[in-house]
Amino acid sequence: MKMRVTTLLVFAILFSFSTKAQVTKQELKTCKAIDSRTPAALALLKAAVNINSGTMNFAGVRQVGDLFMTELKKLGFETRWSPGDSFNRSGHLIAVHKGKSRRFLLIGHLDTVFGTESKFQTWSMVNDSIMQGPGVSDMKGGDVIIILAMQALHDAGLLDDLSVTIVMTGDEEADGKPIELSKKEIRDASMNADIVLGFEDGDGIPNTALIARRGSADWKLTVTGTAAHSSQIFTNEVGRGAIFEAARILTAFHDSLSQEENLTFNPGLIAGGGAVLLNDTANTAVASGKDNIVSSEVIVTGDLRAVSSDQLKKARQIMYHIVEQQEPHTSATLSFSDDGYPPMSLTGGNQKLLEEYSRVSMDLGFGPVTAVPPRHAGAADISFASEYVPMALDGLGIAGSGGHTVNENANIHYLSIDAKRAAVLISRLAQ
Repeated sequence: MKMRVTTLLVFAILFSFSTKAQVTKQELKTCKAIDSRTPAALALLKAAVNINSGTMNFAGVRQVGDLFMTELKKLGFETRWSPGDSFNRSGHLIAVHKGKSRRFLLIGHLDTVFGTESKFQTWSMVNDSIMQGPGVSDMKGGDVIIILAMQALHDAGLLDDLSVTIVMTGDEEADGKPIELSKKEIRDASMNADIVLGFEDGDGIPNTALIARRGSADWKLTVTGTAAHSSQIFTNEVGRGAIFEAARILTAFHDSLSQEENLTFNPGLIAGGGAVLLNDTANTAVASGKDNIVSSEVIVTGDLRAVSSDQLKKARQIMYHIVEQQEPHTSATLSFSDDGYPPMSLTGGNQKLLEEYSRVSMDLGFGPVTAVPPRHAGAADISFASEYVPMALDGLGIAGSGGHTVNENANIHYLSIDAKRAAVLISRLAQ
């Protein structure tokens, strides 16, 4: 029944404007409003980029939130700050505009990967179109696009009837724990939404968007062996030791899973020997051992990424089965974290939404928009919302490159282009 209701809702949303093939006067008015407001939007972006909002700089994250909150209040949004004390983060910006239209959830984030210790703290212009700066594309540019689109809809007289919730999180780059509290605002908002739009920068290529994102889960493999003099390795009494057994397991993981489309698993840390001390918080390990002693302990940590819950479940089952086939005088355990990101699964609704977004882009003269392969995109906050709505689309933020490095940049010419596409899409979907 839920699937039938979802399908009918997708059909109803799309049928309401599927015959549109040209830009209306109201849409032209919206686009002109964006043109007139773009200089101020660019100034807002510069101001936001110059505020350090590394995830653990709680005051800086809040300062960026306050900056954006001020702009949204001017448009009639009810705004609040959702504190992050319970999950050791700054918190989230929540803005709500009540209306009679279909219900939209727009997702952004305020934090960046650049802490206060980073030398990368301010914006600069590389040329007349490329702005370099911390978080300019990931994703303060996307946040400003949300605001610019809302301003234009307001100026065109279309915002009054819109039902829009905006969630800009303060911990997307390093989520707080427990994750069920960290992502509660997104989940709660999605349960009262019909359409979710994410304004991450996607793969940084103009005219692309995401209809699927892979989910992720951390895993930990612990292997033990029998310590003995190295002259006794491979004997019936001692066996192969922990390091060789860990190597067998990892090789079997590779052979069994590496050809699965859109599935990746990566052992990111390994330590072994006679004793291993793992620091989970810092993701570091210290190992000790001797060349003439058979290894007795190995710890491996890594991540697993899959495009659907079923694919993730299948991969886990295969990995568990491999671990269970233990060699004599060894033992091994495999565990998965329960605080990973769920996948944003590929659905018919998402595909249809991309088609309409592409149609809007073509109607506005910006060309078609194509889907980013899931392998080219990481996990994002929209994954915590997409399973609750008939249709979701991500990657609507500003085009850029060099994310998470001191070369992060954005093409500011796309600030107005992406805002126009978003605003017109929302106005059409709302009808």
